[in-house]
Amino acid sequence: MNPLKRQVSGRHYKDFVIQPIEFIIKNKLDFVQGCIVKYICRYKNKGGDEDIKKIIHYCELILKIK
Repeated sequence: MNPLKRQVSGRHYKDFVIQPIEFIIKNKLDFVQGCIVKYICRYKNKGGDEDIKKIIHYCELILKIK
């Protein structure tokens, strides 16, 4: 089975036209950028405010380590 058609635990990524992992890889994003994409995609269906806080934290990390 195609792993892009399957999700372990939940459905917060399955219904996207393009999976966050596909977007991240095709655009050659680094780890921190990939995390931001992942959390912004799922916040409405999984983590809510907690995911937004994670996004902010990752953005602050980018500012610190750039």
